Amino acid sequence: MNEKVESLYDRLGGVYAIATVIDSLIDRVMDDSRLNANPKVDEAHHRVPAAGFKYLVTEQVCWASGGPQKYSGKSMYDSHHELDITSEEWDAFIDDAVQTFNQFEIPEKEQGELLAIIESTREDIVKK
Repeated sequence: MNEKVESLYDRLGGVYAIATVIDSLIDRVMDDSRLNANPKVDEAHHRVPAAGFKYLVTEQVCWASGGPQKYSGKSMYDSHHELDITSEEWDAFIDDAVQTFNQFEIPEKEQGELLAIIESTREDIVKK
C-alpha cells in the first residue's frame, strides 16, 4: 500500500499557519537595521504597505511549498536587481528567517526545506 507523502505546505499547516509565520518574518525584516542600512532596501521596504508585501510572500511560500496558491508577484530578479543587495544583507535576511522559524518552532526538517527554497532565489537577489 502506498502512503501519500505530505507536501511541505501540508506539514507547515497550510495557508493560515504559513501566513502567520510570514506576517512575523516580514515585520522582522522590515525593522532589521542590517537590511535598512542599504538605502535602496529601506526605500523599497517602505514604498508599499506591509500588508501587500506579506500577501505576496505568503502566496509565494504557499506555492513553492506545494500548496494550491499561484504566485502572482514579480520575479525575484525583477523585484530585487536594482536594490544592490550584498551577501551580508542576504545573510541577515537568512538570520531573520531562522529566528522566525525558531520562534514558531518549525521542525528542523521543514526549516531545512524552507531554507533550500529561499536559497534557490539567492542568485536572482544578491548583486554579483
